[in-house]
Amino acid sequence: MLGCGSDGGSTMRALLFFFVFVAVAGVGLSRDINKASTPPSAAEPSAAAGMPAVAAAAASASRTVVLQSDGRGHFRVDARIDGRVIDAVVDTGASLVVLNESSAARLGIFPRASDYVGRSQTANGVGRYAPVRLNRIEVNGITVRDVPAAVMPDDALAVNLLGMSFLSRVKWTHNRGRLVLEQ
Repeated sequence: MLGCGSDGGSTMRALLFFFVFVAVAGVGLSRDINKASTPPSAAEPSAAAGMPAVAAAAASASRTVVLQSDGRGHFRVDARIDGRVIDAVVDTGASLVVLNESSAARLGIFPRASDYVGRSQTANGVGRYAPVRLNRIEVNGITVRDVPAAVMPDDALAVNLLGMSFLSRVKWTHNRGRLVLEQ
């Protein structure tokens, strides 16, 4: 201990008070220094944007996914659609996310014959499809909600397509055999 006797107790209290004061003052000072050194646009959300501070912080967080092409130049992904993993090929030429009937059935989607009201030009000719909406599609941490999609018969579509109804809602770039998705 620092001291003995009656004098030691008051000395200990005085030292404790001093250290607590220095700690509190130091925390306040570091906040003031941090605020002064941070540009206003980064320190506070824009009032014009009308975003609360938590939303502004979440909006600035981004995710990046890098996909390598396979031997044929295709980008295959395991997309988690409404909680289930579905194999798909990224297709910038497809307007929608398109699932074959087998994959749609694994998701609990069972279009009736009367639901196939859409017509689409495919590599195999004109195909018919059933329009659907998918609650959520995730690709390695990138999530898009409420995605327009289509279901096509298995004989018209061998592989599922991750098309522009997903891709248009993320930033993507293609360069030298790599496809980069950002959100």
